[in-house]
Amino acid sequence: MVDHLFRREAGRLVAILTRRFGPQHLHLAEDVVQDALGKAMQTWPFTGVPASPTAWILQTARNRALDQGRRSRLWEGKQAVLLPMVEDCLDSARRSQGPHFEDEISDSQLRMMFVCCHPGLAPDAQVALTLKVLCGFGEREIAAAFLSNEAAIAKRLTRARQFLRDARVTTDLPRTSELAPRVAAVQQALYLLFNEGYKATEGPTLLREDLCADAIRLGELLAAQPFASQPETRALLALMLFNAARLPTRTDDGGLILTLSRQDRSRWDQGKIRQGLANLAASGTGPTVSQYHLEAAIAACHALAPSDAETDWPRILGLYDDLLARDASPVVALNRAVALARVGGAGAGLRAIETMPGRDTLEGYHLLHAVTGHLWLEAGDRAKALKSLRRAHELAKLEVERDHLSRRIADALAKPLPANP
Repeated sequence: MVDHLFRREAGRLVAILTRRFGPQHLHLAEDVVQDALGKAMQTWPFTGVPASPTAWILQTARNRALDQGRRSRLWEGKQAVLLPMVEDCLDSARRSQGPHFEDEISDSQLRMMFVCCHPGLAPDAQVALTLKVLCGFGEREIAAAFLSNEAAIAKRLTRARQFLRDARVTTDLPRTSELAPRVAAVQQALYLLFNEGYKATEGPTLLREDLCADAIRLGELLAAQPFASQPETRALLALMLFNAARLPTRTDDGGLILTLSRQDRSRWDQGKIRQGLANLAASGTGPTVSQYHLEAAIAACHALAPSDAETDWPRILGLYDDLLARDASPVVALNRAVALARVGGAGAGLRAIETMPGRDTLEGYHLLHAVTGHLWLEAGDRAKALKSLRRAHELAKLEVERDHLSRRIADALAKPLPANP
């Protein structure tokens, strides 16, 4: 319950409070919601979860906002304005039925995403602020998404909040023609939100299915807006649906990682795959092909393959070639190397990794070493394979990833090497 509130409700509550307070008071909204959630962790184990957890948190947030107002000279004389805002928000929670209130918060959350993606902010700052405020990401998770560090992300967030204050940005959104340029940043935030759910940066489990569900829900809301129902939005939604279809099989009953070749494809969600195909078809109406189109097409190849052996790897490799031409990131290059190894053998994959652009930026990325170790094992060099797999084990952040790599190391030690690598 606490995890759900921190990850899902926190962003929604901050969005609706900021709509009342104004984005110039974003930091206040974040602080009071965070404090309210902290108090819930301390109180609910003894009193039980209240009938309306959201209303309880809003009430606690209201009290915290008033306390801050009384203590801070910054808010001197403003309590008379602040109190009606919070009371209005609290009354809305008390009066509304569950589904209606959920819809109201969802609308506020989507609105706040467009506020965070103000054109006065740099694109990276837009996405970072959205992930922090609305998606409950910590600086470490945002840094991992951007292949950056926590200190740099903290500074970026501070500057973004300062801009909203100084520019006196409001939640009154401009005409739809002025909102269209913000759609790309909202799409990227949803893409990163889903990715964090698909493979968590930290925590006890590999998956955060609530984050994946939130990203799809917000993606559907975004696609329902006429100005945002672009081919790229539909392609992103298709990508998320294809990948979400495989979520039930990404780990076994004990939470251990199952690689794609070991997953039970009969358990893939065919309803989500059909929805993904419908959105992918709808995304084909525009004149350009985006990153989301190419990634969705790759995901579709996996989703439609009857078995791992029947996967159309040449097609996937061609799509990665197109993707790499558009986005020469080392992560894309690493994924392409995997596809190349499936088509041209382990040696071809290893050569691609050795020469890929930006390889040094991935030295601290455990998947680089995990993939390299797997390919060295296929190539018949057990010593190099073990060296890479052990380095991957050292770098892996999640316990479930370390467990998976420990099993891979044990298998590498026990497995006979191929006679003709």
